[in-house]
Amino acid sequence: MAEQNRPLAGVIWMIVTGLNFVAVTAIVKHVGTDVPAAQGAFLRYLLGLVFLLPMIRPILAARLTSRQLKLFAGRGLAHTLGVILWFFAMTRIPLADVTAMNYLSPIYVTLGAALLLKEPLPPRRLAAVVAALVGAVIILRPGFREIDPGHIAMLATALLFATGYLIAKQLSGEVSAAVVVGMLSITVTIGLAPFAWAVWVPVSLENLGWLFLVACFATAGHYSMTLAFTAAPLTVTQPVTFLQLIWAVLLGAVVFNEAIDGWVVLGGAVIMGSVSFITWREARAKAQITPAAPQTKG
Repeated sequence: MAEQNRPLAGVIWMIVTGLNFVAVTAIVKHVGTDVPAAQGAFLRYLLGLVFLLPMIRPILAARLTSRQLKLFAGRGLAHTLGVILWFFAMTRIPLADVTAMNYLSPIYVTLGAALLLKEPLPPRRLAAVVAALVGAVIILRPGFREIDPGHIAMLATALLFATGYLIAKQLSGEVSAAVVVGMLSITVTIGLAPFAWAVWVPVSLENLGWLFLVACFATAGHYSMTLAFTAAPLTVTQPVTFLQLIWAVLLGAVVFNEAIDGWVVLGGAVIMGSVSFITWREARAKAQITPAAPQTKG
């Protein structure tokens, strides 16, 4: 694995990643209710299968076991439901709310790793998790603002995406990244098909074009994120993802006439700060148990 000693490159690639993902949310917001959430999600993944072609050979060569296939199916189901809810949330609540609440996913991953995978959850990391949940309360402000079904959908979305990540974490040590990514695309496309069929409506060529652009930007975002992780450690790249919230706020205000909510920005900052702290603590823990560079060369 290449050394992660190019922090500037890592930051630049993570900025590109953020722009790609904000473009995804903006296009889905633009399509809006013209296409039902489940159908829009299905078309996005179906059109994105063109990017799966280079991954077919590694998937066939992997000779997946029945256990691995079950894990991939479970991940696909979790991601399927998460994507439907995410598309639904995009039609209900502002871009900034969606982006800020999406930051909860790493927090759920931390909790899930402790509860399900028996990973340690030291007091400082637990405090960061609690702080992130406080950030979510700041965004939602129950009793002070109306909680839209889109907000509930985003809470569930982050939980479902975290579930998928935990399963992927188990599989990543057994198969290549290409197999993990490719199987996700296949299982989610299959999983979305019946939901899309149940609500199917005629789709214009224009909306098909927009949904294909969603697939393009999403694929580009995952690719640039991989380049960022290769160039620099998470402690460098993770804080940069907060820029996505800034861009989402500006885009929502300028393009979709959404009011800027300072509480949402504050809550997002609290969550992002907690995620960055957890990332830093994990990196530090790994550094403490990893031999120094001269020792590893022998």
